[in-house]
Amino acid sequence: MITREPARKTRLRLLPYASYTRPVHEEDPVRYYYWPLLGPIYRKRVEMCLEECRGGQRVLEVGFGSGVTFLNLNETYEEIHGIDLTCAADEVTRAFAQRGVLTYLRNGDVLNLPYPEDHFDTVLLISILEHLRPHDLPRAFAEIRRVLKPGGQLVYGVPVERPLMVFLFRALGHDIRAHHFSTEKDVRDAAGRLLRRVRVRPMRTWVPFGGAVYEVGHFTKDGR
Repeated sequence: MITREPARKTRLRLLPYASYTRPVHEEDPVRYYYWPLLGPIYRKRVEMCLEECRGGQRVLEVGFGSGVTFLNLNETYEEIHGIDLTCAADEVTRAFAQRGVLTYLRNGDVLNLPYPEDHFDTVLLISILEHLRPHDLPRAFAEIRRVLKPGGQLVYGVPVERPLMVFLFRALGHDIRAHHFSTEKDVRDAAGRLLRRVRVRPMRTWVPFGGAVYEVGHFTKDGR
């Protein structure tokens, strides 16, 4: 069952677009955040994920990309850590250091997290888990659970594949079925096998008949 409990409202804080042009990977979708019509959709999915983040000492963002969450995370966490398969971690680190935001970024993937056990208050993944094959999800969530502190939280966002979503991606030149392998249900079920569900929230667009196009999950690691 999907819950619709209201959460605190968050406004995504972005750097000026030109600040992202050097450090981002060529396939990073950061430009879409600034577009009319599409931009509000991209920002809202991130804002919904940030609304679930409780704050604390350390947060790990898996697939941090250009760091669009970092200005917000810097307000609620003492340390921002990130891991990404392809992004130029050093470039992104420098871009935010120039603005007084200290980050600890590296390359790697969610199936082999290079961090100790019980280390993070929050692990955040925005539009990452759908790219995993369903048989890889248990390993990903086992790694996430391992690095979370007892009582720590997992927050993720994944797209819901509906005709509107498929159309929007095709309009941008992307065939999402060539890149998205796990459904929102695959992700939700796999997370629930290892972590305790707090809530799952749907995101809808301005199109009334379009249904949910995105889903945000909030799960926790039971304390000892």
